[in-house]
Amino acid sequence: MAANAHEAKMAHPRMAAGALFFDDAGRVLMVEPTYKDYWEIPGGYVETGESPLHAASREVREELGITPPIGRLLAVDWAPNEAEGDKVLYLFDGGQLSREQLASIALQPEELKNFEFLTPEQITERTISRLARRILAAAEARNESAPVYLEHGQKPESRAA
Repeated sequence: MAANAHEAKMAHPRMAAGALFFDDAGRVLMVEPTYKDYWEIPGGYVETGESPLHAASREVREELGITPPIGRLLAVDWAPNEAEGDKVLYLFDGGQLSREQLASIALQPEELKNFEFLTPEQITERTISRLARRILAAAEARNESAPVYLEHGQKPESRAA
């Protein structure tokens, strides 16, 4: 197979990374974007030469104005999308924010208008279903020893090799 034919068969997904932050009741911090009609988590696209972990940290700093340590990987989600192309999405554990960190949040005004800690039910109500599934699976993975692998926000059926 010619190199360019082989290259054409290879996936070239866009990557995005975000962080889940929790309060003492286990609710997840969500942000309300100015440019979408549903809530999101802090995060965004991985830039050229940047690792997913670095992208998550950068996006949290840009969007929330804070620099908390970002913890372990909670979930990886394969999310093909006909309109936007294939994506691989990484969710990291941002842990529980201190009172000082919460008080220091300064939302990026051109992108975000609000933030709030939400219950699983509120997450399902305020965001699109595949994102809600991804967030809830990642939050559940905090209690596991390994990250969860998802496709469209769901654990895939076992497949024979």
